[in-house]
Amino acid sequence: MDMPFIYSTYVTGRNFIGRKAECNALGNLLGAGENVVIYGPPKSGKRSLIQQALFNMRIKGEQFTVCDLNLFNIRDTGTFLTRFGSAVIRSCCSTPAEYEETISGMLAGTHFVFDRERFARYDEVVSASSAPDTGDIRAMTGLPGRIAEEHGTRLFVIIEEFQNLMEDSRFEDIFQALREAMQQNRGLTGGTCCFIFSGSRVNAMKYIFDEYKYFHRLVEHVPMQNIDEMEIIEHVMRGFQNSGKVIEQDMISSTARLFKGNMWYINHFMATCDSLTKGYINEGILMEALRTELSLHEPHFMRITGNLTSHQTSLLRAILESVVKFSSTDVIEKYSLNSSANVRRVKDALCKKEIITFNEREEPSVLDPLFEYWLRKYYFEIPDL
Repeated sequence: MDMPFIYSTYVTGRNFIGRKAECNALGNLLGAGENVVIYGPPKSGKRSLIQQALFNMRIKGEQFTVCDLNLFNIRDTGTFLTRFGSAVIRSCCSTPAEYEETISGMLAGTHFVFDRERFARYDEVVSASSAPDTGDIRAMTGLPGRIAEEHGTRLFVIIEEFQNLMEDSRFEDIFQALREAMQQNRGLTGGTCCFIFSGSRVNAMKYIFDEYKYFHRLVEHVPMQNIDEMEIIEHVMRGFQNSGKVIEQDMISSTARLFKGNMWYINHFMATCDSLTKGYINEGILMEALRTELSLHEPHFMRITGNLTSHQTSLLRAILESVVKFSSTDVIEKYSLNSSANVRRVKDALCKKEIITFNEREEPSVLDPLFEYWLRKYYFEIPDL
């Protein structure tokens, strides 16, 4: 079934909207053998961007192998290393015999083995005979480069939700080993290996790559820009035309502004509108779709606000009321923020909870556009200007 608005998976080709500059930048960087980092809030299009860039490279006839690992449920070094190794080996090998040969050859002297029983029972390619040591970490993070060299291939290793590695006490050992691996990969002659780091916890990724600079000069950041509104309008109108329905352009514009160009939200919202009528999309349909959208997310939004302190909610309200100088005396008094030192603590807490972020000019924004709308209209009941 051809769905006009796809939101349940990443998109490429005609379903991919905007971000041509980012695709070109990513493709050029990978073509030059550079490592890349991409971060943005959940469902902001990171995976679609990566897959579209790879799609474009394949169309041009470029040959490469892709290894993809998602760390969303990984919180410890041992699990990361075995999953990482399994993903890398699977990307270049296809039989148990090849798995065993690769592990015994390229991971010799480590605690990693190919356990046929665990492979048969759990589909686990790489197993660990004991807790990994520093040598094991170095050997495993260097594995993609050695495989690329031996196979004479270009290998792109995608690590999604990369910031989760910081949940483990040994994350600095992993980061150090990854630095060494990236430096060694630059000297490969038989093949190339690049890492693509992706993460949805924006402030955590900023800390790793921008503030602490763990991978300084080794990784290039590809920032995700806002999608042009006209491209969103054309995409939505085309989707409704394919299903024999009509929507006014200004309704699409207001939707794009509400969701701040987030295509996952827009596609889900428009799919809901599509299901509510057989013909014309009017304002009543849009409002019913918005109520549906809010009802789906409201329990999550209520959990977020339920875990905030009074100072944190006060600062959130100040942000929604366009305050930027939070430490000024009048702002501290108006929003009962106590002191400038407390303001800093509250800002840090909201950033760690991934509710807000700050740009280079120290201007704040709420990361989730629908949460911002819900806060403004239903939680704080701020009147429209």
